[in-house]
Parts: sequence; C-alpha cells; structure tokens
Amino acid sequence: MPSTVRILGTHGVPAAYGGFETAAENVGLYLREQGWNVIVYCQIPGEGPTTVDEWNGLQRVLIHEPREGWKGTSAFDLTSIRHAMRAHSDGDVWLTFGYNTGVFDVIPRLRRIPNVINMDGMEWTRKRWGVVKQGILLANERLAGLVGDVLIADHPVIATYLRRHFGKKRVQTITYGAHEVTDAPTGPVEALGLVPDQYATIVCRPIPENSVLEIVKAWSSAKRGMPLVVVGPYGDDDPYHLAVRAAASDEVLFPGAIFEPERLQSLRFHSALYLHGHTVGGTNPSLVEAMAAGNAVIAHDNPYNTWVAGPDNAYFTGTDDLAGLLDDVLSDDSRRRRMGAASRDRFHAEFTWTKIGSEYEHALRTALARRGHVQQQTGVNA
Repeated sequence: MPSTVRILGTHGVPAAYGGFETAAENVGLYLREQGWNVIVYCQIPGEGPTTVDEWNGLQRVLIHEPREGWKGTSAFDLTSIRHAMRAHSDGDVWLTFGYNTGVFDVIPRLRRIPNVINMDGMEWTRKRWGVVKQGILLANERLAGLVGDVLIADHPVIATYLRRHFGKKRVQTITYGAHEVTDAPTGPVEALGLVPDQYATIVCRPIPENSVLEIVKAWSSAKRGMPLVVVGPYGDDDPYHLAVRAAASDEVLFPGAIFEPERLQSLRFHSALYLHGHTVGGTNPSLVEAMAAGNAVIAHDNPYNTWVAGPDNAYFTGTDDLAGLLDDVLSDDSRRRRMGAASRDRFHAEFTWTKIGSEYEHALRTALARRGHVQQQTGVNA
C-alpha cells in the first residue's frame, strides 16, 4: 500500500493565500505523482460541517472556521490535528507547515506519529509582531523544534540557527520553489500603461523590513527613464504607506495589490529589473518567482538574499548606494541581460518544484524510518 501523507498548517489547496499554500500544492502534486496518498487540510471561512472532497488527485479535508486572524488559525490547526489523529493509520506521516501553533505538535509526538515540520523563517524575530506575540512565537518555535521528527529550514542561514538549538541530525534545508516563466502575454502589462522591458518592479508587503521606502527614495532621486511599479496594498491610514507614496516621483506607479498569478507572471516576465528589499526571513518566494521569470535582480545585501540570488546579481545596503547601482544597471542593457540569465541559471540549480518535491519526499521517508515504518514505504515509487 502507498504511504499516506497528511499536510497541515496551511489554508489549503488550490493555493490562493501565500508561500506555504503554494508549497503545499506543488509538493502535494509531486508526491501524488510518486504514488503517495496525499491529504490536505483546508481552512474554509464561515460555519459548517467538516467535509471531504478531491482536487487534482489530492484529498481535501474542508474545515470551517468562522473566526479570522490568529484565533481562527489556531482553532483551525487544533481541529485539523484532532481530525488527523482520529483518522490516523499506522504508516501515515504528517507534513506540517509552520510553527505558529507549535504547542499542538506535542500531541502527535505523544502518539509517536512521524511529523515533518517546516520551521518557517525565524518568524518570532520580526519586530512588527510586538513583544508579546514575539514571545508566543518563540515559545511555539521551541516546542515544534523539540518534537518534530524532521525540521525543514528554507535557507542555509535558518538551517544553521535550527541546528544550533535542536541539533544537526533532524534538520534539512529545503527551499521554496516556483514555476519557470518562459513566455507571457503583454496584455496585463499594457493594461497598466507599461511598455515591455521598459519598467522595473517590486512585489512585497509594504512594511519597513522590506525596505520599500529606501527603494522608492533611491528610484526617485534621479530621472530613470522608466517607471518603477510598486505592487502592494498602499492605503491612506498607515503612516509607512503614506511615507512611501510621499517619497515617490512621477516615475513610480502604485497599481495596488495584484493577486492573480497570470498578471504577476506577465508583469515579472516583461520587467527590465526586479528590486527586492527584504532584510529578514530566509528564502523569499517573491524573489524566487522573479528569478524564475529571468529577472535581473538588485536586492538588499544580506545573507538571505545573496545566497538565493547568487553572486552575479547586484546588492545594496541603503538609499545612497542603491541610487548609484540604479544609475549603473539601468544604463547597461547587456549587464541586465547577464544578470537575468544568471537568475534563471540559479533558479534551475536550486528552486524547481521537482527538486523540492523530491527533497520533501526524502524528509518524509526519513521521518517514517525514525518511527519504525520503513516497511510502509515499499509501495511508493522511488
């Protein structure tokens, strides 16, 4: 019999929320192709009974949760674990994304259920959470790290941190991935009044740790000859959002949040340059997706970004040196093409879903072996 993997901790499939959901979808589909029975727990808004259906060969357990925010997520996680415990069969393995409710991961450990946990990106270090929530996140990280059979780090820096706290044997590095973009329609680009290969992009949450203000100031410090497209929800009430918009020249465009994958793919593929200001957090899906589209990248200079984007892209530390980099890169078409080719090569080497899916399968097999379930894997294709 094929092994069963239960995927917990995300909003579910198909992916329509964030990086964890995208990973759950693509890893789940890969495992299905390898012969695994894949069950994904999905959070559904509103009231209603728990039901089961199927999507693209993946079984979905649909759990209704009327509450939003952290309370709703915590309640959904607990309900998912209770359901998975009741339905558990010998030889099942769990794949849990995130440690925000790591205290609940103690439950499967007590039942000796093998559990592979993606430990996210040191989420507790983000100052935007405030001291109380940072403390709660840290406590959950420590609990999840203690009870997980295999701990997944999405970046070597995160892996080093996890090994320091939880030992070397249980930690594996598996990044986030993306689908390569080799062609895309120009319609979504032209709908924004843009010309292909005559604009730059930045796609991120508008928060200080993503360096949006520094990027906009640097872009606006001189005439660039092309617009910077700043994708994200910039409102009228947040002081940081207002500061970013106030710093923007007439060569900065704010189209709002764009959630449709096809529009984002077109916007990235036809972009002359991608700017990435993240200062914390491991492997960032937006950066990987830009590289999968062959974008030249200028990123904030830190160990997270330099490992992901590689030595042939460009890096900045603040507004002034970024302004100088923009002068150089925007005036040199051949350099941008070399940077874009390097991005695509780096993507092929590290960030394809086939590579990542196989690494997750290895992690699941490792967790099963540690719980004495090696014989249950014989029906799974190698």
